Amino acid sequence: MAPVALTSDWLFLLIQWVGVICGVVQVLLAKANRVLLYPFGIASILITLYVLYDAGLYAEILLNLYYLAMSIYGWAHWAKRRGEAPVKAGYSGKREWIITLLIVAIGFPLLYYALVHFTDSTVPAWDAWVSATAWAGMWLLAQRKIENWVWLNISNAIAIPLLIHKGLHLYAALTLFLFIVAIFGFIEWRRIIRREGASL
Repeated sequence: MAPVALTSDWLFLLIQWVGVICGVVQVLLAKANRVLLYPFGIASILITLYVLYDAGLYAEILLNLYYLAMSIYGWAHWAKRRGEAPVKAGYSGKREWIITLLIVAIGFPLLYYALVHFTDSTVPAWDAWVSATAWAGMWLLAQRKIENWVWLNISNAIAIPLLIHKGLHLYAALTLFLFIVAIFGFIEWRRIIRREGASL
């Protein structure tokens, strides 16, 4: 079944712009280590789901559903609870590294297999790799671990040419912006960790 097209190209482009702007605000708030990143991120995800479906990037649809779940989880995890301090940024320990590597090692082949055998994807390896590495990065972001920026940029580095290949130039530009912000996000989080004394 073909995706349901919007009635006009300008409306579709406007929706993309709203999604991209929400995504920009979300990543700037993430860089600043602010919990408000999550409502903006959720809005961006909901818009992006339609755009990705229209482009046939099925693994990235799954990735964004994962983003949605992790955003809800992360919002709750980051929120200050009564009588408890907010979760501090820090470095990954052995447990986090094991989980992160398992997410990629299991996620990539499973997604690739599913895309090859159950969809009409023309880019199964690219799509699967972008999604698996971003899954790892989003899990680390929800845990407030600094390595989230590294894994998200591994994903972004492949996502940029993939989005260009699919004609999603606006989202490719957003991903390039996210790539640059992630570099500064890593630097900023390292400063925050040093200041809070939260490094392991």
